[in-house]
Amino acid sequence: MNNWHNEFMAEYHRQGILDEAAQIHLEKLALHSRHYRPGAFERTMYRFANWMIATGKQRRKRYEIPAADCGQSPSGSLAH
Repeated sequence: MNNWHNEFMAEYHRQGILDEAAQIHLEKLALHSRHYRPGAFERTMYRFANWMIATGKQRRKRYEIPAADCGQSPSGSLAH
C-alpha cells in the first residue's frame, strides 16, 4: 500500500509540473501577442497626420513670420 501511495504522489506532482509548464507557455504567448502591429489603415493615417503637421509648420514659417516683421514698417504708417 505504501508503494501505491508513492506512485500516486509522484503522478500528482508530475501533473502539477505539467500544468505549471503549460501556464508559463500561455503567459509567454500572451506577452508576445501584446505587441501593437498597426494595419495598413493605421499606417496610412499616421503618415497623413505627420504630413499635415509638417505642412502646417511650413505654412506657419511662410505666413506668420513675415506678418510679424511687417508691423515694423519704415514709413511709420499705422494703416494695415
